[in-house]
Formats: sequence, C-alpha cells, structure tokens
Amino acid sequence: MTDDKNLIERAAKRLKKARQAKKLTQAEVARKAGISENHYAQIERGEKNPSLSTFTSIIKALGISSAEILGK
Repeated sequence: MTDDKNLIERAAKRLKKARQAKKLTQAEVARKAGISENHYAQIERGEKNPSLSTFTSIIKALGISSAEILGK
C-alpha cells in the first residue's frame, strides 16, 4: 500500500509541476479536462486517485504524456 501512496504523491507533484510549467490555473485544467476544479485540486494534492478516463482527460488538457506523470 505504501508503494501505491508514493506513486500517487509523485504523480500529484508532477501534475502540479506540469500545470505550472504551462502557466495554467487549476480551474483552466479542470475545465479543459471536463471535471470540477475541486476534483482536480484533490487529485493534484494526492487526495484522490483519478479514474483512467479522468487521468487521460487531464494529461490531454495539459498536453503531456502519461509517462511524464507516471515515469520514475
């Protein structure tokens, strides 16, 4: 379980870093991904684990690959 938590925390930090690098707000990413701003914020803080479809929508909204978020 600890490994899962570490993966979620690393992915959350990478999402935030990618969003900031694109100079986007959480609201902008959420809108582009078709989810609520609150839900996106919870994902970015590592509080929620997104479904595969939500994760796909987020990385498309950010214009990045899943490897950039999930990679070691």
